[in-house]
Amino acid sequence: MMSRPDILQVAVPTPLFSLFDYLPPVGCDPEMLRAGVRVRVPFGSTERCGLVLALRKGSELDAGKLKQAIELLEPEPLLQPGDMELLRWAAVYYQHPIGEVVAGALPVRLRRCLSQTHIVHSGWRLTSSGRRVDPESLKRAPRQAQLLSVLGKSPDGLSREEVVLRVGECRQVIRAMEEKGWLETCELEGGANSAGPSARSAPLELNDHQASAVAAVTDSLGGFGVFLLEGVTGSGKTEVYLYLIERVLARGRQVLVLVPEIGLTPQLMERFKRRLGGASVALLHSSLSEKGRELAWQSARSGEASVVLGTRSAVFSPLPNLGLVIVDEEHDLSLKQQEGFRYSARDLAVVRAQRCGCPVVLGSATPSLESLRNALEARYRHLELPLRAGGAVVPTLDLLDVRSVRLEAGVSPTLMRMTEEQLAAGNQVLIFLNRRGYAPQLTCYDCGWIAQCRRCDARMTLHLSSRLLWCHHCGSQRPLDNQCPDCGHGSLKPLGQGTERLEESLQKRFPETGIVRIDRDSTRRKGSLEQLLSDIRKGRYSILLGTQMLSKGHHFPGVTLVGILDVDQGLYGADYRAAERMAQQIIQVAGRAGRAEKPGRVVIQTRHPDHPLLQTLLKNGYSAFARESLGERKEAGLPPYSHQVLIRAEAHRMEDPVAFLEEGAALAREVMGPGVELWGPVPAPMERRAGRFRAHLLVQAGSRPGIQALLARWLPELRKLKLSRRVRWSVDVDPQEML
Repeated sequence: MMSRPDILQVAVPTPLFSLFDYLPPVGCDPEMLRAGVRVRVPFGSTERCGLVLALRKGSELDAGKLKQAIELLEPEPLLQPGDMELLRWAAVYYQHPIGEVVAGALPVRLRRCLSQTHIVHSGWRLTSSGRRVDPESLKRAPRQAQLLSVLGKSPDGLSREEVVLRVGECRQVIRAMEEKGWLETCELEGGANSAGPSARSAPLELNDHQASAVAAVTDSLGGFGVFLLEGVTGSGKTEVYLYLIERVLARGRQVLVLVPEIGLTPQLMERFKRRLGGASVALLHSSLSEKGRELAWQSARSGEASVVLGTRSAVFSPLPNLGLVIVDEEHDLSLKQQEGFRYSARDLAVVRAQRCGCPVVLGSATPSLESLRNALEARYRHLELPLRAGGAVVPTLDLLDVRSVRLEAGVSPTLMRMTEEQLAAGNQVLIFLNRRGYAPQLTCYDCGWIAQCRRCDARMTLHLSSRLLWCHHCGSQRPLDNQCPDCGHGSLKPLGQGTERLEESLQKRFPETGIVRIDRDSTRRKGSLEQLLSDIRKGRYSILLGTQMLSKGHHFPGVTLVGILDVDQGLYGADYRAAERMAQQIIQVAGRAGRAEKPGRVVIQTRHPDHPLLQTLLKNGYSAFARESLGERKEAGLPPYSHQVLIRAEAHRMEDPVAFLEEGAALAREVMGPGVELWGPVPAPMERRAGRFRAHLLVQAGSRPGIQALLARWLPELRKLKLSRRVRWSVDVDPQEML
């Protein structure tokens, strides 16, 4: 008989880049020692929860120096070999400590050495008296009627998460109905947000382009392939997803669907449930409770959940029978983690699908230049949906020259007149301004003082409703000054427009019109975004204004006019990706118009109407714009025709970050191969942020292997520098932002 391995290699959540060797716990059955189980281990003067990634016979360390694991936390592995290999690959590629990568892939409770318990989830159900109440009799209490109707279709009750998902945040409504004796709490078994049996809605009829896309992906089921599904806004990409999901579920396999924003998950969840009938759909995102998130994760791991719908971290969900991966809005910046473990969920989705041997569909109306290049060079299969579903017409796009035009809170007289016309016709209007707050600057007209953040090289944004000056970079706040801090006069004035100021102006202009503002400030309460979106679709608001939260994936059939304010900053941004982001934003926002039988129109205010990129976008569309941009990137040698790594360093002393990166650059030049370039170090575009001075060093190479080979040799030496202990530094592989 082969002897059992006697050393556990454990991933412990620390900033160190290695596994740690431990002896098995005292009295542990050797048959229970398997990779993928959690163990409680001594670490320094504390105890940590780690995951066994490997078992081996010996250790490079003296056996007498090895510590013993304290206890095994479960008899069965939490993760399978494929899950652990993906995490190891990600840790190496993105140059992040393996222990932190593994911990981040587990639910919060399981990172804390808590045992897996059978969680009974609490919720609400109708009492016998509540079931006798007719929702139609509650016309003066529409929220109570809505909740009564929803619970009436689920006699066993619904979880708290499910109620919020379907009705929105409604604690006061629930309290009132409990006081009337219509509701009672109950305990529910199983997943917190999985779909129970329900009536199945009929599929929509596909047009020829949709049917062709479904057939292409269906033919590849059972093998790996990447499909770029490029469809104009409103072309029915979600219906394509649903057809594909049905085919995968019929084969007994699971589906992973990634979306960039939490705000997109409720409407997709509801649509999936209606369409997939009794199939179990698990929802995974950061706004869930710890218990709710663990239940969804466990249902995915056990195979109980047929579909997992989530934001970027859901890419690590354990799915033993994965048959298809879908990444919606694949171009979206939110799919790249910008702090800590800086991974791209889109790129990891492709890697995961390749390792699982299943197709991956990347969907977008405005594909990233990286994905588009892969499609043009036949590494991805390009599927196009050029027509809007249901006969809707793509809206017309017009540039509105606002040079020398007096604006009212950023809105030109022409756009204001067009808004009046659409409101008079009973339509909805969407005004897009990607800047929250009241005004981006507060200044003194007497002495020229401007409100600056005391911790950043940035100006404070005025939030008038809360009477706060707020730095949107570090989050610091201070009360609004009544008088100028410099000269003592009371002539402080706001400069520029934010969504708060725009809302105030529109309310004065249209006092009898329902106006809703959607941005991070107006949707802070849990469930508030879902409720506002529901009210918009019901026609309770005629003017919709907000930031990019309004631009992504929402279906507003009543919107016939979209006004886009202040896009010019994207034309001359310091980041070479600025124009790409601007074009994507314009097309995504424009896509909210004319999605039903009414035609739509989009008006873009600009002071640069002759800019060639804007002209290309409007005359020839996003596809032509993207191809032209690819040509410029190729000529300049920028991604996607090269690969980059950004080393960021920051410290309280101004000179330390640049000094550290200069030493690091000298080390890199000693070991880097041909075709690798170093740019910098230089101060960051915003040099001081949150009280720290920052600097950047950019590494660029023509191939991924070349840049990975450099990182493997260089970063261990970089960590040994004395200055590395005086600065906070990070590695960003394939950076998407240069801030």
